[in-house]
Amino acid sequence: MGEIGIVGLGRMGLGIGRRLARKGWTVFGFDLSEEARRKAEEGGVEAFDDLEFMCGSFTDRKLIWIMVPHEVVDRVLEDLKPSLLEGDIVIDGGNSYFKDSVRRFEQLSAAGVHFLDVGVSGGVWGEEQGYCMMVGGEEKVFREIENLFKDLAYEGDGYGYVGEAGAGHFVKMVHNGIEYGMMQAIAEGFELMKESDYELDLREVARIYTKGSVIRSWLMDLTYQSFGDFGDLSDLEPFVQDSGEGRWTLQTAVELGVPLWVIGDALFNRFRSRQSNSFRDRLLSALRYEFGRHEVKKKGDG
Repeated sequence: MGEIGIVGLGRMGLGIGRRLARKGWTVFGFDLSEEARRKAEEGGVEAFDDLEFMCGSFTDRKLIWIMVPHEVVDRVLEDLKPSLLEGDIVIDGGNSYFKDSVRRFEQLSAAGVHFLDVGVSGGVWGEEQGYCMMVGGEEKVFREIENLFKDLAYEGDGYGYVGEAGAGHFVKMVHNGIEYGMMQAIAEGFELMKESDYELDLREVARIYTKGSVIRSWLMDLTYQSFGDFGDLSDLEPFVQDSGEGRWTLQTAVELGVPLWVIGDALFNRFRSRQSNSFRDRLLSALRYEFGRHEVKKKGDG
């Protein structure tokens, strides 16, 4: 085992820290939130509200895992810079854009600091079940700390070195694009069943799909759980957020000239879910009236 510092004690960072503490690691953590620090302390993490103090707690070279939104990674690295020495290792385990990871690798390498970009999947379940991790950067550095990934990994082998700087976040980006498409297909299929003439128990259908079917998967397990947690979903707003990876996947596809029909459609459907008063649909209604005198509904109509 060894020492590790985790910057960012949100849901994922907290889970990683607590899992490593149970595995015998000495875990330091930094977060500005008092509540996050309290939860971390309860899970065996020594938590700090000062980044410099956290870095000063290491007895050997520093191994620091950054787990923050991609928008603030550069700010964290800037704050860490005074505390980093030649030979230290920094891991970005968040969902950063892979080209930013290449840039950060080059900048830190110039100072003698090693940088690994690690795509992490598993969500909040990873703390107990283990994570899936895709590692990019120097393979030699990956091998030096491979025991870290073994201790975090699903079934002990849910990780792998995938290539040079940026490769870890690139593979995770594509992973999330695929996830968009799979989730969209599940949602569309269940909507078709919902609108059919059959009075189907959709939770029971989801349960059946999880038992040996070709489409059984963790996402199908979560579909079954969703119906248990939210019933017929009538209390939920039809608003689906995206965190950026789907957009980056499509941008890269455009750059490489690779058609991604399903992933593109899934992303645009998320955009569509946020339109509460679509101008496009109002124009479509007007056009149908103009060419065919089809009925239009106006605000206030019963």
